[in-house]
Amino acid sequence: MNPPNYVVITPARDECAHLRLTIESMLAQSLPPLEWVIVDDGSHDETAAVIAQYARQHPWIHAVKRKDRGHRFPGAGVAEAFWDGYRCLHRDDWEFLVKLDADLSFAPDFFQEALKYFCGQPSLGIGGASLYSVVDGVPHLETGPRFHVRGATKIYRRACWEAIGGIIIAPGWDTVDEIKAQMLQWRTETFSDVCALHHRPTGGASHWRDMIKRGQGCYMAGYHPAYVAARCVRQLGSKPYVLGSICMGVAFLAGYLGRLAGERDPSLVHYVHEQQWRKLRGGTSMWK
Repeated sequence: MNPPNYVVITPARDECAHLRLTIESMLAQSLPPLEWVIVDDGSHDETAAVIAQYARQHPWIHAVKRKDRGHRFPGAGVAEAFWDGYRCLHRDDWEFLVKLDADLSFAPDFFQEALKYFCGQPSLGIGGASLYSVVDGVPHLETGPRFHVRGATKIYRRACWEAIGGIIIAPGWDTVDEIKAQMLQWRTETFSDVCALHHRPTGGASHWRDMIKRGQGCYMAGYHPAYVAARCVRQLGSKPYVLGSICMGVAFLAGYLGRLAGERDPSLVHYVHEQQWRKLRGGTSMWK
């Protein structure tokens, strides 16, 4: 059998400090991609120059430059940049599509080992690595449910990608995609023995901004208000104390006031509400 083939898209904004680590990790892969599109999302640092340097040296690396929108656009901005990269792919014969962050480093057998999971499980639609944040030089596992694949290393089987219609351009895109996949009977999984170092952890720059993004993502993913209320109560004991719960709750409610771009899929909302009521009643659900 021929080894599985894949293409990679990496949105990057002001990632000069870490991007070389990601590129060098990719260059060392035992199973390289057919193509890698790196999108400079309006960076103010030397990100564009780094991308251009490697693109000149390696014909399978392509640089795409987006106009600066003037600010970071958490969640939706990454999705916008990803779609711009997707539209610029030269190869259309791929089996797997990868969304890869620009602040990661990983072993030479990273993709070879990750794709083995897909080859052995035809129902696996979305998969990705376990992420370790580097804090003071020490790696710490970023925890989460096993079905949730972090947006930093999303690998999509082509049939699944086409079935879910790609990703939405809105906060919570990396939750909506996997819930929709599960609704359509695809499996999603984080691989415990395939790991990457995350050099700029999610939400590391601003905890309260991260909580706003979570609240917005909960709305776009169709979360039930009772379920979000329970999460807000649980969040009270974590940093940023009280403020985090307020930010998440207000951001969630803003969706009902029409303050978020993008429309929710009614069938997805119904599916999520059903699953979350099971969870709240102590039953079996996608959240286990």
